[in-house]
Amino acid sequence: MASKVDPEKTNGADSEEETRTCEIEEVALVVPETDDPSLPVMTFRTWFLGITSCTILIFLNTFFSYRTQPLAISAILMQIAVLPVGKFMAKILPNKDFNLMGFKFNLNPGPFNMKEHVVITIFANCGFSAGGGDAYSTGAITVMKAYYHQSLSFLCGLFIVLTSQMIGYGWAGLLRRYLVDPVEMWWPANVAQVSLFRALHEKEHKAKGMTRMKFFLFAFAASFFYYLFPGYLFQILSFFSWVCWAWPHNITAQQIGSGAKGLGIGAFTLDWAGISAYHGNPLVTPWVSILNVGVGFVMFIYIILPLCYWKYDTFDARKFPIFSNQLFTNKGLKYDTTKITTPQLELDIAAYDNYGKLYLSPLFALSIGSGFARFSATLIHVALFHGGAILKQSKSAVNNAKMDIHEKLMQSYKHVPEWWFLIILFFSIALSLLMSFVWRETVQLAWWGMIFAFVLSFIVTLPVGVIQATTNQQPGFDIIAQFMIGYVLPGKPIANLLFKIYGRISTVHALSFLSDLKLGVYMKIPPRCMYTAQLVGTLVSGVANLAVAWWMLEGIQNICDTEVLPTDSPWTCPKYRVTFDASVIWGLIGPRRLFGPGGLYRNLVWLFLVGAILPVPIWVLSKIFPDKKWIPLINMPVILYGFAGLPPATPTNIASWLITGAIFNYFIFKYHKRWWQKYNYVLCAALDAGTAFMGVLLFFVLQNNNILVHWWGSEADHCPLASCPTAPGIIVKGCPVF
Repeated sequence: MASKVDPEKTNGADSEEETRTCEIEEVALVVPETDDPSLPVMTFRTWFLGITSCTILIFLNTFFSYRTQPLAISAILMQIAVLPVGKFMAKILPNKDFNLMGFKFNLNPGPFNMKEHVVITIFANCGFSAGGGDAYSTGAITVMKAYYHQSLSFLCGLFIVLTSQMIGYGWAGLLRRYLVDPVEMWWPANVAQVSLFRALHEKEHKAKGMTRMKFFLFAFAASFFYYLFPGYLFQILSFFSWVCWAWPHNITAQQIGSGAKGLGIGAFTLDWAGISAYHGNPLVTPWVSILNVGVGFVMFIYIILPLCYWKYDTFDARKFPIFSNQLFTNKGLKYDTTKITTPQLELDIAAYDNYGKLYLSPLFALSIGSGFARFSATLIHVALFHGGAILKQSKSAVNNAKMDIHEKLMQSYKHVPEWWFLIILFFSIALSLLMSFVWRETVQLAWWGMIFAFVLSFIVTLPVGVIQATTNQQPGFDIIAQFMIGYVLPGKPIANLLFKIYGRISTVHALSFLSDLKLGVYMKIPPRCMYTAQLVGTLVSGVANLAVAWWMLEGIQNICDTEVLPTDSPWTCPKYRVTFDASVIWGLIGPRRLFGPGGLYRNLVWLFLVGAILPVPIWVLSKIFPDKKWIPLINMPVILYGFAGLPPATPTNIASWLITGAIFNYFIFKYHKRWWQKYNYVLCAALDAGTAFMGVLLFFVLQNNNILVHWWGSEADHCPLASCPTAPGIIVKGCPVF
């Protein structure tokens, strides 16, 4: 929780003095409490660099989301990269007024300023939120086209992408008064961004070492040229599994040592795309969170999973690979969903009963179970550790709407009328309902299902927003949403995908927009400029997101089809394979058949209760021993997050993420704090940028022209037996039979 400034220090001052200091100490220490309203904001530079950065970021994030080693590139890249470009434009562009269709503007109204930089970053944030932060709408479209082979029209896809984001924008506008205006809603993640803006713009004192920008260029160049090796020439660096070389004919050894298909013990990755692919950039994750994730990861991967697989054979685990994102029959063969699907992409119950039940790999099944536990653990943890403070702050926010110095400074600007947001919200809802009528057979979700999703999204956005705005935790309710619609509409996989987009992902977008609105308050950006930037950025990112995805789905032969693609193909789409699996599990077959009475995985539902119980003893201990400050740092939802994303993430991805995070956010932070403070975030952006640009260059120059290298080092892992079952009598091609 936030630290408050001591009221004793302000009570004796006059009211003017009280308004100068924000009562949230973290904000008061970092966020400037001054403003210069004369600074130009929506300049030609802002528009040009904002739309360009948004487009580049959405292209890179969408492009890499289909890769075997996906890479999510945050707006920090553009936050740093546009600074020298903006300053360069301020030097070379003429100071001349133009009149374009009655709109007057100046190409160069003065030096490139921080407010322009912030708005450009807001544009870029739209590119991250749509393309990399949560590309679920693109994932749904990919599943519909690449896995279910639907004849989806581009217009229908555009409706899905844009309306899901714009509905989130509408919720954000309605909830500003509760989640942005009050001082208690301080959005902790924004404080780090404000710190980076100030570091980039405020003059650096002469000190030893190179400037941040020079360091960025050197690190960018190194990352750019290095990715030629794991990305093309020497792909074994992505999964360096030496254990398999030592025991080339031992299934158990390869299951233990494989970086791509096993537990990854002894394996590692030297591929930055693989390190930062699933849990985000490890350089920006606090050490306490890394430690909690590490505890959960070790507990699940190295203790629980081996016991379930080798000792107890839980869920017939040994009939299947220990790690796989595929679905299986009871004979260990891959589950062919086309045999149980009607031409209308609904479940053929008679065919399902004849073909047999669906089975999951042991790691996949336990990963779903950990999601059950994580959901309930998050609710109980937040209620116990932050419930009183959140309730108090929520009442204060809703009833008093107390304003701090930052909100008072914002009073000098014109505010955005609520009806501007209402128009967007109602128009987006109307388009969504229209889609449910015009393309009903394609989307499967009837109008009442859409309304159900809208109501769910609206109900949860405020409480989840209060939690995130005060604790920087965003409780997920994906599983509950999928459970609900899976029971109401079983046998309809596309309906399940669409319900999650409108019931859950629109909330994610709303919270992203709200966070940006608070950043605008901290940096004193006129509200109408923020409205314009977010609206245009959302439209640009949505169109570009779908256009890039459509181009790749149409242009790359057999994309996402691992049955046809060569083993060293970079286009296996592990992220979207899991989205497809989820549509089969929750939508096509439904939770009742898998997790209901008589279902094979019914006992996993008990993990809802286990997750609810786990935070209680930690909370009790924190009350019994209040002087032990480390006890409240034990965060059960984050510990359970150590198993999140597996699959598509591999244990090697997560282990390498943990090691990298520990090096930078524990050892370097502790022993070389000045270096960390000056260069850490800059290095994080440089590594992302270099990897991304080399990856795109390799595709267009070499891979797209079928110029490939084939030698021992160009194939990752070299553990062919790791994906073999070990149960007696199971026959799988390329595997020994026990």
